[in-house]
Amino acid sequence: MNTTQTTNVNSNSSILYRWLAIIVVLAALLSLPYGLRYQHQDLLIFLVINFLVVVSYRLMTLTGEWSLIHLVIVGVGAYSSAMLTKFLGLSFWLALPIGGLGGAMVAAMLCYPLFRTSQFYFLIGSFAAGESIRLLWIYDIGTFGGTSGIHGLPLPELFGIDFGEAINYYYLVLVVVGICLALLYRLEKSRVGLTLRAIHWQPKLAESIGVNAWGYRSAAFIVASFFAGVAGVLKVHYLGNLNPHQFDITPMVFVLIWVIVGGYRTFYGPILGAVVLVVFDEVLRSFQGFEDIRPAIYGFILILSILYLPDGLESLAKKPIDYVYKWLFNK
Repeated sequence: MNTTQTTNVNSNSSILYRWLAIIVVLAALLSLPYGLRYQHQDLLIFLVINFLVVVSYRLMTLTGEWSLIHLVIVGVGAYSSAMLTKFLGLSFWLALPIGGLGGAMVAAMLCYPLFRTSQFYFLIGSFAAGESIRLLWIYDIGTFGGTSGIHGLPLPELFGIDFGEAINYYYLVLVVVGICLALLYRLEKSRVGLTLRAIHWQPKLAESIGVNAWGYRSAAFIVASFFAGVAGVLKVHYLGNLNPHQFDITPMVFVLIWVIVGGYRTFYGPILGAVVLVVFDEVLRSFQGFEDIRPAIYGFILILSILYLPDGLESLAKKPIDYVYKWLFNK
């Protein structure tokens, strides 16, 4: 067998393996809620929503920039949908994309001041911008409800389906998040995704051949914010209420840890980090006094990950995946 034929066989095997993996994961996700208790079904819903939060956040990291405003952008989408559905009577299905557009519009307005900086200064600038938005929600009681927030948000309505049932809402979330993740994956694998990586690793070289680094960084920030806004809409309409404290710096740090511990070099790394740490978090809740030491535990996990697993959990996942791949196709 010549080199070309070998390459074609390996390529076809890789595609087959990828589709087998997708089918197995989808089958697991579709059947999983039926084996869980009600409170764990709730956890599963928020976990799938967090998949969209961490993967959209990772889109920003492709450019080499890390921010602390991403969860506030989730809140922008949540507040946008809450006010449209509760005060204007707009349908959830229209508020869903509008919430995403709300997050994207805020990101677009912040592009010019934030992207005049980079790296550490961008991180601090994003935190300051996010806190400014959150303080507006707190002190503008007439519009945003202040610290009490907004309550009594309506559930989606579609063909008489009761989305108050956790399983029904889970499947809604699974479909919406699945579509969003597919779009993010295609974007990453496109020429745009390759350009974002080039800007990260060789910014001067990319600019020397005509790449508008500022424009691509801004586009990544805006697109990531759109999907973050969609995640916010999905979350608050299941909760039925929201307040500014849901989007402060503490949960943002947890999102950051999920991405770092899971690994951000692959598409599935942040998802892996979210799954492992959320399940770990749920196990620890069975012990008294957990909430008091939760930040310390997460800090300890982050330090261990940086010291002993710098490439994240995704580096561990590659070994069994490679083994199964060889067993299936090269034995």
